Amino acid sequence: MKNIVILGSTGSIGTQSLEVIEEQSEKFKAYGLVGGTNINLLITQAEKFKPTWVGIQDERKYSELKERLPKDIKVVAGDKGIEEIIADTNYQVLLAAISGIAGLKSTIKGIEAGKDIALANKETLVAGGELIMNLVREKGVKLLPVDSEHSAIFQSINNPARKVKKIIITASGGPFRDYDEEGLKNVTVNDALKHPNWSMGKKITIDSATLANKALEVIEAHYLFDCPYENIDVLIHKESIIHSMVEFIDTSIIAQLGYPSMKLPIQYALTHPESLSVNWPSLDLASIGTLNFSKPKEYFKALSLGIESGKAGGSAPVIFNGANEFAVDYFIKGKISFLQIAEMIDKALNHIEKIAIKSFDDIVLVDKLTREYLERSF
Repeated sequence: MKNIVILGSTGSIGTQSLEVIEEQSEKFKAYGLVGGTNINLLITQAEKFKPTWVGIQDERKYSELKERLPKDIKVVAGDKGIEEIIADTNYQVLLAAISGIAGLKSTIKGIEAGKDIALANKETLVAGGELIMNLVREKGVKLLPVDSEHSAIFQSINNPARKVKKIIITASGGPFRDYDEEGLKNVTVNDALKHPNWSMGKKITIDSATLANKALEVIEAHYLFDCPYENIDVLIHKESIIHSMVEFIDTSIIAQLGYPSMKLPIQYALTHPESLSVNWPSLDLASIGTLNFSKPKEYFKALSLGIESGKAGGSAPVIFNGANEFAVDYFIKGKISFLQIAEMIDKALNHIEKIAIKSFDDIVLVDKLTREYLERSF
């Protein structure tokens, strides 16, 4: 039995992770659950899975949470409380699914506590790549990807002696993959949230529409697989059946295929290096029939801006990530247009001084300066 702590249990990844735990109840136990603000769902999860710990990020909801849960569950709130859960010695895997820069600190605490990390938070490696990877090596823990694309790459590179030539990250292309640049000028938030293949939270769905998510994934893949940026390609694959591919130096390409579902990569991160039988259907390629591929269109500028920030290194990826989070929030609130998301990112990258990242505090400072600059500018 492997005990799991889920940070972000009430989000999309968190709820699907609990489905996996329920389906494999002889292998896994939900030892700790941490939610953001959705107290009712968090309580429902706690009543069903009976964890040792339940935490909530919103400290204002602590008293209600404490009152409504059974007395034998340890209840905490806020950063300090969540750190108490992370420090517990009686679980093995920390599933990091708190979205955005907010998930970075808790992931660092988990690594410092010697826990294997099932990583579902892109921003952890985008903002803190070198810090995180150095800490992983120092503590001797596993960093296991939950993103479907990185899980696909991880599964495809199954022979460390075989030299990789190129990593190919696939992208659905989002709801606007067939739009021309002119057509993007008047798209709405509702348009951007209609993802054709995946059911996700608002922020990641908008990132998929701008292709910023692929920039984040390229940076993440650079660190996870120690691969130069020049050897990472992005390919539009609208069916989302091939989740990513690896080309080796002999030109052989190995791909991982599956229906557009996060449950497989979540389960593999929890079971690695083993696989477990499941109750969902096998992939039926005959019924799918055709798989399509194309290059990303150049006017989805968030993709190129993000990749260039990764190549620049230092604080540039932190600026990119913070500017993107800020701009997506403004777009969702109706304060800017869809195309202005990339404009905001570009402006931040051009105007905020770049520094070397030597600590978590440096990341927090750069992120803060990025958001303050954009708030003044728009």
